[in-house]
Amino acid sequence: MQATITVNGEPRTLDLDPRTTLLDLLRERLGLTGTKKGCDHGQCGACTVLVNGVRINSCLSLAVMHDGDEVTTIEGLGTPERLHPVQKAFLEHDAFQCGYCTPGQICSAAALLKELEAGWPSQETADLTAPLAVTDDELRERMSGNICRCSAYPQIIAAIKDVLGETA
Repeated sequence: MQATITVNGEPRTLDLDPRTTLLDLLRERLGLTGTKKGCDHGQCGACTVLVNGVRINSCLSLAVMHDGDEVTTIEGLGTPERLHPVQKAFLEHDAFQCGYCTPGQICSAAALLKELEAGWPSQETADLTAPLAVTDDELRERMSGNICRCSAYPQIIAAIKDVLGETA
């Protein structure tokens, strides 16, 4: 099947096997290996990318489903010369150890910021009529789909809070 997918700002028209996951397309066909294959079951979040600005587990999504979509991977979020604010905060707060989950964590955190800005509630949101209270519990809930096997969670929360302009 043919699909046109914009990846990191570049439109690409591709002939795809309909069984190819978005993750495999990114890594194996397009050479974008920043997005990691962790569990391949949607449980760890290492494969998190942004599709039309919304975070998804790319291992659970077929590439052909994204005809006409915009996909942003860690490679498209920022560059070494011009880091995304979340990338910069992760470096400043040492919010990674082995680094394997870091691309998915950063993509997820970037989407989380947009969700907060849009006022999207989470399971942790106590009052749907009040402004969102951005507590550590709220941030942990929103990042719960991304697992860090090295347990850098306190630094990840501190980095996100830093981007939000709060004291870590």
